[in-house]
Amino acid sequence: MVKVYSIEGVTPVVHPSTYVHPSAVIIGDVVIGPDCYIGPNACLRGDFGRILIERGVNIQDCCIVHGFPERDTVVEENGHIGHGAVLHCCRVGRNALVGMNAVVMDKAEVGEASIVAAMAFIKAGTLVPPQSLVAGIPARVVRALTEQEMAWKTEGTVLYQHLARRSLATMTETEALTEIEAGRKRIDLPDIKPLIEAKAEWAEAAGDIPDE
Repeated sequence: MVKVYSIEGVTPVVHPSTYVHPSAVIIGDVVIGPDCYIGPNACLRGDFGRILIERGVNIQDCCIVHGFPERDTVVEENGHIGHGAVLHCCRVGRNALVGMNAVVMDKAEVGEASIVAAMAFIKAGTLVPPQSLVAGIPARVVRALTEQEMAWKTEGTVLYQHLARRSLATMTETEALTEIEAGRKRIDLPDIKPLIEAKAEWAEAAGDIPDE
């Protein structure tokens, strides 16, 4: 049973095509659009300001989303929020990615199709340009993203949209096996590579040495 709570008469809205893991917590003024994935132990607290999660967004395990009164925290369409990230009273643009354990602070805006590196800290009020890679503490723009990198990001987001549908259709609580069974199958998915592997392949195809 998903942990959904109203507060002062304001109840979260979750589109029926969205998957919310039972361990996630959704409170108050939260509106989640279609085809989204909300992962285990994610916490979306609309007990101060409004949280708007648009179509096709994934909010992965252990993420926290919160804001200030009378202000919106927004993840636009096809946004991708990695494991353990924190969003506070900010806006993540369409098709942008916020990496694992990154923090995006008050009134910051992550531009469309940008990537925030893992562990980055986006200071309050920062405006990240579209199609940029930002990294560091505090985060700075490293360079513009390539078309290949943006396509890689989009491919990963589509995989999470597929995960939402798979989870709605097949995920059930169960008991663990005590030993591995003979002929144990793997989960059958498209072969999406980690970015470091993908970059090495792109560089090899171009005859270049990949950046670290």
